[in-house]
Amino acid sequence: MNAPIGFAIIGTGMIAEVHAQAISQTPEAKLVSVWTRSAQRRDAFAVRFGCKSAPSLESIAADPEVRAVCIATPSGAHAESAVPLLEAGKAVLCEKPLEVTLEAVDRILEAEKRGGGMLAGVFQMRLGHGVQRLKRAIDEGRFGRLTLCSAYIKWWRARSYYESSSWKGTLKMDGGGALMNQGIHAVDMLQWLVGLPDEVCAFSARLAHIGIEAEDTVAAALHFPHGGLGVIEAATSAYPGTDLRIDIMGDAGSATLINDKIVRWDFAEPRIGDETALTEHGGTVIKGGTSDPKGINLEGHRILVSDVAHAIRDGRPPMISGREARRAVALVLAIYESAKTGRKAAVQQ
Repeated sequence: MNAPIGFAIIGTGMIAEVHAQAISQTPEAKLVSVWTRSAQRRDAFAVRFGCKSAPSLESIAADPEVRAVCIATPSGAHAESAVPLLEAGKAVLCEKPLEVTLEAVDRILEAEKRGGGMLAGVFQMRLGHGVQRLKRAIDEGRFGRLTLCSAYIKWWRARSYYESSSWKGTLKMDGGGALMNQGIHAVDMLQWLVGLPDEVCAFSARLAHIGIEAEDTVAAALHFPHGGLGVIEAATSAYPGTDLRIDIMGDAGSATLINDKIVRWDFAEPRIGDETALTEHGGTVIKGGTSDPKGINLEGHRILVSDVAHAIRDGRPPMISGREARRAVALVLAIYESAKTGRKAAVQQ
């Protein structure tokens, strides 16, 4: 009953290495195998992390030692791995975004139902101490009526970032640019905190990276069902990059989160303990990639790997379900639709 849960990884890029390191730091998990199309790359990865080099995706699906799989391939290829693995009954921890179209996301969700597997999404920015405290305050109604709820991801990526792979910044495999790839963490945090907007109106552009297919700059206005408004700004064109910021404001309070640090905490009705909001950071530190994609740390991924292992043992849903992870993709795609058509777009629930 206490044996570690066997994990496999699909993919061998930078984020696959993060998953491998996270698994190695999780007592409840062990890395069993890796697969990618390149035999040379998967063999080298297997040697580095002490696991098997699987000959095929089908072999991982059939391996009884593998009970969970981390999907760390390009975004537009998530479904081609996730669907057969879920149909085989495996637990799947899928990198953000789940996929680049809602049709592909829904194929993954349908495979989860058919095969009896378990789908979990990677949105580790939800896990930090600061955002957890902010979420509790929102749920307790401390902000009163929410009026302005916004997210800002004004980051920088050098030209070399896009030149380092054949898929970054492409519509087919990246699904978009600054918003779908970098900004989606803040998009998810915002909708998790205050709910999905029902309508958006957006503009997007290629300003600093004109050689890519997708946008490097986007600005969207949001309307929420509760009546509040907001803004999402996302960029990889803002040198040298500023940290992720979330603003939540209402008629009874305002708060600002920078990465996972609360820097504003003002309420019409103060409570005992409010004075610690600006100084207390808890034990979970989640870092983003403001100017460097390698700037993320392992803690969030380690927590999610551990959660999947415990969910398998306990027979419970994961912390961030596939259905929940779908919501951020729906919001991003609505913003893209509005930017493309020049009209307001509804967010598909």
